Amino acid sequence: MNEVILAQGAEGITGNIATVGYGLATVGPGIGIGILVGKALEGMARQPEMAGKLTTNMFIGIAFVEALALIGLAAGFVL
Repeated sequence: MNEVILAQGAEGITGNIATVGYGLATVGPGIGIGILVGKALEGMARQPEMAGKLTTNMFIGIAFVEALALIGLAAGFVL
């Protein structure tokens, strides 16, 4: 009976560590997406005729940066 209680306690601690780790893993991509979108909007304001290309490249960049957050989520589940 005590072994089951200890096993449940260990899972709770590991789950909390994974949650904190994923929280920290999302900080970088969040800042990166903010900078990326801000610079794309700045470029659109400077050259409105390039808005289509900038928007396309912005969304491709967002996808790559967001992949980092998903890798952090997967690492939290693995570890």
